Amino acid sequence: MGIEVRNITKTFGTFTALDDVSLSVATGELVALLGPSGSGKTTLLRIIAGLEQPNAGSGEIFFQDENVAHRAVGSRKVGFVFQHYALFRHMTVFENVAFGLRVRPRSVRPGRNLLKYKVLRLLKLVQLESMAHRYPHQLSGGQRQRVALARALAIEPKVLLLDEPFGALDARVRQELRQWLRRLHDDIHLTSVFVTHDQDEALELADRVLVMNEGRIEQIGTPDEVFHHPKTEFVVKFLGQVNFFHGRLDGGKVHFSTLAWESPEHAGAVSQPAHVFIRPHELDVDVQNDGHPSLKATVRRIHSAGPNVRLELIAQSGERIFAEMSQDRYRSLHISAGSTVYVTPRDVKVFADKS
Repeated sequence: MGIEVRNITKTFGTFTALDDVSLSVATGELVALLGPSGSGKTTLLRIIAGLEQPNAGSGEIFFQDENVAHRAVGSRKVGFVFQHYALFRHMTVFENVAFGLRVRPRSVRPGRNLLKYKVLRLLKLVQLESMAHRYPHQLSGGQRQRVALARALAIEPKVLLLDEPFGALDARVRQELRQWLRRLHDDIHLTSVFVTHDQDEALELADRVLVMNEGRIEQIGTPDEVFHHPKTEFVVKFLGQVNFFHGRLDGGKVHFSTLAWESPEHAGAVSQPAHVFIRPHELDVDVQNDGHPSLKATVRRIHSAGPNVRLELIAQSGERIFAEMSQDRYRSLHISAGSTVYVTPRDVKVFADKS
């Protein structure tokens, strides 16, 4: 069951939460809506679910070929998972999951034995079959979220929508749960959309990532595409740490700091200001100048705890630069705070300054 959103606009008073947004999600795809607070991602999710209505006449929402824009939330067959679980505290795990089945109209409500079978099958799917008779307060945060997911799946939804499903959990549990959710999705292949502001979460979990900013879509693509081939300055700045330089495009080259970098994609551009971005892992650091265009810099600080070593550098021209390297490379350089190094870019992202 695919999802298609066409030209949706939503305003709250004078604030535009969504500005002519369109989105297609293929059947069985897992898509992340990623962006900062206020970017419109939760509003878009709630409109797909039917919990919010778009501006009158602004667009349509299709589940496969069926227009559901004017259908109530209860008739859209959407499974929705909230950030804070929203479990019934007075009900056991079993009864929480069974709730959506028990409130169905009598004509489609499963009988006692079938209901029990469906609930226990779901609890086994989310690895909680041994906790059916516990109450929410007897569970960990990660277990509660799995109960919430099982409850959403119990109604056999056409699509699954998740609003920052791991936002209330600590870092270690978040990591475990997102790996578990990815495996679960690979098993059930239910068309799913989830909201997050966590870049690592989106890049690790999703088949495609939709990056939003100020009610508009900046880019949509695979995790590899949005990270390695950002289409806008916002995307490159939002996805991970990045070094920024003011530069100038001139004759197929961009000049920044003390470097001139070939920029073939801007070969026909007239001389104009440019913004230059380099990710820390795209910088090679050495204690000698190997003849390639490089920036001379002084090591200011070294962060060596973790799988990679992060360096904070001050370029000879005064810019602060962050670089990242493996532990083996760091040990081979024998550098410390105050050492002089030479920094060579391996990749540079260049955007003409439109201001």
